[in-house]
Amino acid sequence: MTRPATAGSSNGSRAETAVYVFAVCRRLDPAALTGLPGLADGRQVRALPFGSLTAVVQDVPAAEFTEEAWHRRLGDRQELERCARAHHEVVTAAASCGPTAPLALATLYHGEERAKEVLGQDADRFGAALDRIEGQAEWGVKVYLSATPTEPCGGGPAASPRNESGAGIGAGRAYLQRKRGLHQAREQHHDRTLRIAEDVDAALSGLATASRRLGLHSQEATGERHRLQILNATYLVAATMDEELRTAVEDLRRRTGAHIEMSGPWVPYSFVGEV
Repeated sequence: MTRPATAGSSNGSRAETAVYVFAVCRRLDPAALTGLPGLADGRQVRALPFGSLTAVVQDVPAAEFTEEAWHRRLGDRQELERCARAHHEVVTAAASCGPTAPLALATLYHGEERAKEVLGQDADRFGAALDRIEGQAEWGVKVYLSATPTEPCGGGPAASPRNESGAGIGAGRAYLQRKRGLHQAREQHHDRTLRIAEDVDAALSGLATASRRLGLHSQEATGERHRLQILNATYLVAATMDEELRTAVEDLRRRTGAHIEMSGPWVPYSFVGEV
């Protein structure tokens, strides 16, 4: 797909406005966009038809959406979160009318005609993506287990092995047995985490149209001091299967003893493909 230009980044003259594209859809009620601030205060979020499809766009001040300006936003966490929330709000409003393919944050074009031209070149791919997510929603699932295995019974501080007496030899043997027990407990805990992650993913994938396993987050990233994330996945599920999915997650919580977080339903960002 042709990569969109950031306003003012690819030619010498800067237009007064650029066209920011949030998403592409087939069915859109303009009323769904009423009152949305988008990314530029005072400028209406609107529909831009191209062929049989419709883009959800907003005219934005070109000087505020240059490549340099976006680099500054990316370096400002608070500003980046504001932009991401505004982008998501528009995409969600459009998705309330029908299947919607979100575009990446900072998708901009030099004018309306250029936007229609480039988006039109990918009309077939947009159409295929919209067909794929019709009647579907995305659900996120994260699974956690205790970060450390249960220590073997009979533990406690081990005496340093001494050779002067039989008692010393016995203490040394107990020390080695305890070390072996801890190693075995760690191996068993590792095997259990893998098994539970696979069981949960298999069960939920069986209910989903498609699924994706994402990278695991560290304890520092999750803020979970005593729990380890063992599965981070997302599932594309038909709207008619929502209740079955919730029931399956509750059953997996009981069967595995794992802490399972579920979020959704979301617009299927993870399943629209490279659009």
